Amino acid sequence: MRSPEFWDEKDYTAKLAVAALTPLGWAYGATVAWKASNARPFRPTAKTVCVGNLTAGGSGKTPIAIAIARALIERHKRTMILTRGYGGKMHGPGIVDPAHDTFEETGDEALLLAGAAPVIVSRDRAAGAKLADTERADIIVMDDGHQNFSLAKDLSIVVVDAQTGFGNGRILPAGPLRENVALGLARAQAVVLVGDGTPKLSGFDGPVLRAKLVPVDAPGVAGKRVLAFAGIGRPEKFFATLRALGADIVEERAYEDHHAYTAAEFARLRVRAKAESASLVTTEKDFVRLTPAEREDVRFIPVRAAFEDQAALAALLDRVAPRTP
Repeated sequence: MRSPEFWDEKDYTAKLAVAALTPLGWAYGATVAWKASNARPFRPTAKTVCVGNLTAGGSGKTPIAIAIARALIERHKRTMILTRGYGGKMHGPGIVDPAHDTFEETGDEALLLAGAAPVIVSRDRAAGAKLADTERADIIVMDDGHQNFSLAKDLSIVVVDAQTGFGNGRILPAGPLRENVALGLARAQAVVLVGDGTPKLSGFDGPVLRAKLVPVDAPGVAGKRVLAFAGIGRPEKFFATLRALGADIVEERAYEDHHAYTAAEFARLRVRAKAESASLVTTEKDFVRLTPAEREDVRFIPVRAAFEDQAALAALLDRVAPRTP
């Protein structure tokens, strides 16, 4: 989701909006806390690693989940990723077929995750875990489930955007938080800070890892005129990446997270790019939401999560997948 402007503004109108919505945030937070205290989670045979966050969108959670799944596969563990399939029609439980499934069916993030490991889409996470057990998975990487209490977790990792932290510190809809920070961190065994910055972690004394999202396979962007478009949690991060790569951005188009481009919208993007003698460039997550015909002549810049301390990551994963001599 794109954050409302009043979450970040300091003027009187923004403060008034936050104050008016704060009681709703208290109620929302109380609901999450009650669910956490009263849940009876299903425990699958497979170990479960949850990669979640405390805020709505844009923290870098999906690239972190992909990196962790790949690290577990390198340890020769049969790893499956479990996701809700946000934005897709599929309720599941079902296994994603990246060769045939579309983002309308599975959601865009499920298709990205499928590039790392087999993906199960299931609105009912416990049912998805049961399917993973049927598939004889050793480990389930649960993408975005820190506030979902239907499934027992062996390792909970909270991903935090180090630059924006926890925003204005208020709970939805008054701010970006999904729950109280201290309560959310109390259920975590580790925190991953993505990017630069040092947000306050409310007394958390577990391991804190750092990672950066680095572009891969991006030759030929430097010095090129591009029209950049992105429908992700924080489009400005993508535009900053392009500028860092030396791209000459003639125009930036930001859309809501998971935005489904209409044929008319994309046609306007193509016409505008042609008028500016520019190429269309987007994110990998946006690219999977385009039709095969629309993808022609569109460049996407994939990013990968790079951990600064590989030894710390290895030690964390030892908790669920001990390394064999």
